[in-house]
Amino acid sequence: MNGANIMTKNDVLVAVIIQARTSSSRFPQKVLKDIFGRTLIEFLIERLKRSKKINDYILATTKDFADQSLVSIGNKLGLIVYRGSKNDVLSRYAEASNLTNANVIVRITGDCPLIDPEIIDETIECFFDQKVDYLSNCNPPTYPDGLDVEVFTKDALLQANKECLNRAQREHVTPWIRDSNQYKIGVKVNNIDLSNYRWTVDEPEDLIVIKSIVREFGGSSTFTWKDVLSLHESKSEIFLPNSAFRRNEGSLMNEGQKLWRRAKRVIPGGNMLLSKRAEMFLPDKWPAYFSSSKGCQVWDLSGNKYFDMSIMSIGTNTLGYGNEEVDKAVADVISAGNMSTLNCPEEVYLSEKLVEIHPWAEMVRLARSGGEANAIAIRIARAATGKEKIAICGYHGWHDWYLATNLGDKQALNEHLLPGLDPNGVPNSLSGTVIPFSFNNIDQVKDIVSRHDLAAIKMEVERSVPPKEGFLETIREICTKKGIVLIFDECTSGFRETFGGIHKKYKISPDLAMFGKALGNGYAITAVIGKRNVMEAAQSTFISSTFWTERIGPVAALKTLEVMHQQQSWVQITKTGRQIKGIWNELANKYSLKIEHYGIPSLAGFNFKYRNHLKYKTLLTQEMLKEGFLASTICYSCISHSNEILDLYSEKLDNVFSLVSRCEDGFDIDNLLESSVCHKGFSRLN
Repeated sequence: MNGANIMTKNDVLVAVIIQARTSSSRFPQKVLKDIFGRTLIEFLIERLKRSKKINDYILATTKDFADQSLVSIGNKLGLIVYRGSKNDVLSRYAEASNLTNANVIVRITGDCPLIDPEIIDETIECFFDQKVDYLSNCNPPTYPDGLDVEVFTKDALLQANKECLNRAQREHVTPWIRDSNQYKIGVKVNNIDLSNYRWTVDEPEDLIVIKSIVREFGGSSTFTWKDVLSLHESKSEIFLPNSAFRRNEGSLMNEGQKLWRRAKRVIPGGNMLLSKRAEMFLPDKWPAYFSSSKGCQVWDLSGNKYFDMSIMSIGTNTLGYGNEEVDKAVADVISAGNMSTLNCPEEVYLSEKLVEIHPWAEMVRLARSGGEANAIAIRIARAATGKEKIAICGYHGWHDWYLATNLGDKQALNEHLLPGLDPNGVPNSLSGTVIPFSFNNIDQVKDIVSRHDLAAIKMEVERSVPPKEGFLETIREICTKKGIVLIFDECTSGFRETFGGIHKKYKISPDLAMFGKALGNGYAITAVIGKRNVMEAAQSTFISSTFWTERIGPVAALKTLEVMHQQQSWVQITKTGRQIKGIWNELANKYSLKIEHYGIPSLAGFNFKYRNHLKYKTLLTQEMLKEGFLASTICYSCISHSNEILDLYSEKLDNVFSLVSRCEDGFDIDNLLESSVCHKGFSRLN
């Protein structure tokens, strides 16, 4: 241990370093929010300057252009201003400390506007009285959150900056000093534990509370922390808006979790795709956002790397993330120009290629999303037949025509991938226009056809289980006989077991088919292909959109098809999918667990056949995340899933199956879960 602090109060200069930036992960611009005519950071500095023991005031912000506003505030208030690293806050502190002759540093964060000068001075006094190198009033916390003060020697700070290698410790500045066993550590403890009180600003609700407090004191900044404590006792309702948040919650959250919380304030549900919501995986721990991806690896916002053994962006990247040939083709297009008044020639080339791959088809319409392609196909079928009713089997998107299935019975779509889809907002006049049927139930199909004059039968060729012998053949015969348009939705299944639609495997040709997801290897492109006599109906109705004419999608698709053909990607991902299913079965047998797997090999999934299956699924995601895997009970294959990665996946998954086995033998699963349980299907996620 280094020698204890032997400095006396009389020969020491004390500097406070206030860390502040505008790009807060959870609450951007919070330090610039208005508090009765001045910014939050100005309010904080007003209170700080009433300290009797601080000699120098330093504002340590970042080099980001957005933080120039903080530089201006610091200069206006006469502070020393330093601009350093955004994420390496330890280096920012160390470098800022070199701007002062002070040999004792006080650390204050810029989101604590009620910081109290009396507490600061008392903490500094304790630092000298206890003759330590580091002292705080928040380790352990006994004061309200927002009154945190840390005091330490400049020497300890500079040594920490030199020796600390841990990224998280560098972000939070002082953990290395406390944990290195090189320094004498002190603590200031309040006589009453008030650590559950929250007077900081990390969330918009916190700002509501702070403003209410300041309003009670007429907008002045001169009130003391004890005045606020009295206010808490007399008007506790003022403090309710932020009472649900935990102390130091931010230090327990990764950058993705923080951004996810922000997202749900401005985006209904949090994002644009249900299947990517954090609640579908690990509600309280999922990293949620990525910074980069390559092959089957993904880096989150905190710089952590994961192998993606989950949904591989909902199956869009069978060639792996960032395929160099596809990306180069797209980059070349960006350089040449993506849009113009004239049409892009690649839409012709792609249409010709899709017809070449599917000789039964003669014409093509392109779009950019699966939901659009499905809606286009339905419009064409209705226009071609002059009829309205559609029989469906499978998941076909979010549009009114599809959700109308649930108008008469809100559970009608429950067996079609996503249970609980609410038709709220869908016109009631569409009720009865869409009739669902169960996969492989030909008698149900015959009954629907006998009772309804159908425009189309729309279905997925295969998702969870293969079609029974004669099922597809009989539907094809019925449609031909009755003049019903047969539509195969291949948005998910296409290019996974054949070079083209999976219907080629069964040698059954539809009248229309849709492709998406894998078609552009991560770039937005979908296609509706079909027989000429049906497709030409597109000219008798209005189907048109500006961004269906952009160039990136068709170019990406053309190069993707070329690489697929060269690599025989559908063969590779099918083999990989079978290996993954084998891993699941082997582990289930090893631990005597009941599982049920489903799906074509490259879109494989399984369920634990137990009452706690959702908790076990959550546990799997939780434990595999710790091991560097994005994992669930679904795994979509890509050609980057090497045998080495599969071996490591199997090794780490073994522990999860072992834990599930223990739980089935009586151990309480709730003692293992570190998050709330993942969701199943659709729900309103706040």
